Amino acid sequence: MRKFDMEMATSVMRELRATFSDGKTRSYEWRIAQLKGMMKMMDDHEEEIVEALRLDLNKPKFESVVYEISMIQSACKKAIKELKRWMMPKKVKTTLLVFPSSAEIVSEPLGVVLVISAWNYPIMLSLDPVIGAIAAGNAVVLKPSEIAPASSSVLAEYVKEYMDCSAIKVIEGGVPETSALLEQKWDKIIYTGNGRVGRIVMAAAAKHLTPVVLELGGKCPLIVDSDIDLKVAAKRMIVGKWGLNNGQACVSPDYIITSKDFAPKLVDALKHQLERFYGPNPLESSDLSRIVSCNHFERLTKLLDEDKVSSKIIHGGQRDKDQLKIAPTILLDVPDDSLIMNEEIFGPLLPILTVDRLEESFNVVSSRAKPLAAYLFTNSKNVKDEFVRNISAGGMVINDIALHLAVPTLPFGGVGESGMGSYHGKFSFDTFSHKKSVLYRSFFGEAPARYPPYTEGKMRLLKAIIGGSITGIIRALIGLSEHTVGKAKTS
Repeated sequence: MRKFDMEMATSVMRELRATFSDGKTRSYEWRIAQLKGMMKMMDDHEEEIVEALRLDLNKPKFESVVYEISMIQSACKKAIKELKRWMMPKKVKTTLLVFPSSAEIVSEPLGVVLVISAWNYPIMLSLDPVIGAIAAGNAVVLKPSEIAPASSSVLAEYVKEYMDCSAIKVIEGGVPETSALLEQKWDKIIYTGNGRVGRIVMAAAAKHLTPVVLELGGKCPLIVDSDIDLKVAAKRMIVGKWGLNNGQACVSPDYIITSKDFAPKLVDALKHQLERFYGPNPLESSDLSRIVSCNHFERLTKLLDEDKVSSKIIHGGQRDKDQLKIAPTILLDVPDDSLIMNEEIFGPLLPILTVDRLEESFNVVSSRAKPLAAYLFTNSKNVKDEFVRNISAGGMVINDIALHLAVPTLPFGGVGESGMGSYHGKFSFDTFSHKKSVLYRSFFGEAPARYPPYTEGKMRLLKAIIGGSITGIIRALIGLSEHTVGKAKTS
């Protein structure tokens, strides 16, 4: 089989441009057919998708069905239900300056877009942006992650079977294939992954002035107050950390901050619930994903084995290199200058930092790069208000973890180094649409003040109209009338 190269990338782009130019992706019927095709693909091949996720990540069937397959099915249903309304032009008010007139905002597809996906949720993070791109009427290339090869293969096989392969294509491969794709001129690129590659994608896009959406991640903080229902909170923290691909999630809590007095109680509650959920030997649990690759296993091991960190492990730390498994691990008061506190962990390790007063935690979070998500557990309205007001993050959840991703009326995206742009629900449609401004006028309702020769009176009148001052308009009209009458008498 011929290797995908620059020539093939150019050929793919040429074909997709031709398809888009034909106009078929713009129709409501085509868009609905593709979304229904994706839903049928998920229904018909649930077992194969679950198996692919098991091969790539040893992901539990529960997580595969709930967080990947069901999320895509739900997003498709939402788009199918709302698409007519999303596509309708939005009527907007006009101003006195352009009276009489009407105006609307028309959503039109951007053209041909590129989706570069991630390995940790290789189905959901691949297809969710594609749903938005299709709903908006674009042609699409999906580049799945080569680090999850079984999932990539499943997508390549079934997308062309269930969807229009003249407008929607899956290109498999690694760095050479991605580089060839990035050399093309796209109308939008969405990339999910890390900041290093995000910069490469953005630099490539800049050559063609292509807009980008970057979903990057970062160190997501979890602040824990002492006035909470600790039993419920501990369960939610565990599911939000280790129940999301064993910590390999961009919205997974990266570290906890709590008060020195409350930390022992929090640690005990977490230990108790971890054993209930995953047993006394979590490496044998079928409910925990494995680490995705040897490279990532070694990276996480390096974080744990740093001299200033290894002594801070208070729970877990077991590992099995042959199976690429690391047990849920809690660390207490790791140094701020340690490796684990200076890069995104993206794994089953959870440091707990302590402060004298909970209010100090806001300064700790604010001193770092803006995260993709920030979490707070508290019953205090004042603490909630201060958290929302003072902490900048892509998204927030109070008293739970990561559930904002399941709310289609909320945008999902980063800020600062955690990314730019957003999608989910209607926001996905908007991300892949151009909002075209359209103003309608007839040949009735001329405004002579627009035209030369310009006078002070005309300028005053238009200034008053633009400023919306009724009094100013009346004064300008009176002055303009007097000037006109005086000029007529003189002549």
